[in-house]
Amino acid sequence: MAAQSVQEFVAATSQKDEARGKFELENPYTLEVNLDGRVWCKMGAMIGYVGAVKFTRQGALEQGLGNLLKKMVTGEGASLMKMEGRGRVYLAEAGKRIQVLNLGAGETIFVNGNDLLAVEDGMKYEIKMMRRVAGMASGGLFNIRVSGAGLVAITTHYTPITLRVTPGQPVFTDPNATVAWSGDLTPGIHTDISFKTLIGRGSGESIQLRFEGNGWVVLQPYEEVYMQAEST
Repeated sequence: MAAQSVQEFVAATSQKDEARGKFELENPYTLEVNLDGRVWCKMGAMIGYVGAVKFTRQGALEQGLGNLLKKMVTGEGASLMKMEGRGRVYLAEAGKRIQVLNLGAGETIFVNGNDLLAVEDGMKYEIKMMRRVAGMASGGLFNIRVSGAGLVAITTHYTPITLRVTPGQPVFTDPNATVAWSGDLTPGIHTDISFKTLIGRGSGESIQLRFEGNGWVVLQPYEEVYMQAEST
């Protein structure tokens, strides 16, 4: 690629002014939140902002005592902060791709706790522990149930793929590569000893999630190792 002048570089990388939805993708890796009120986002995800915006760490009881107790146990990506005011806030996380989903009334999704980037105020979210997985595999320790009409932004390493789950045709996934799934599905545990033997290491790949029913599962082409797993 030929060298750019400073003016050409600024023009090519400047934030866009065409669209002004509440959640706008500036590029595949940067989310612009057009704030007029309050939005929740992952702690540490803000990379810049314009306007009168206040950032506050989520209060201990703002999502209820049950969520507080689960956070004390998980100790990883469930921490959110609230952004309040008027302005434009830019969010990103470790160069991961961002997907914006518009949930309709009555829709529910589950998101891996490490992959929830932002959620509109007024939507309900609840931390759900996956105790059986936590005891057997390094990833997928907890997930977040998001419900209510509104926008949700999730992150993936590289470009995700979505697998359909249909009755009688279960889908099996690596917990470390599983990002999100539809609210009608409940993951179970599937063990494959021969798979572990074939690989020749106790990597956790012999432990898989099993999805049955009618819905979908989002996977990323990357096995994410979570902070809690790295520190043990």
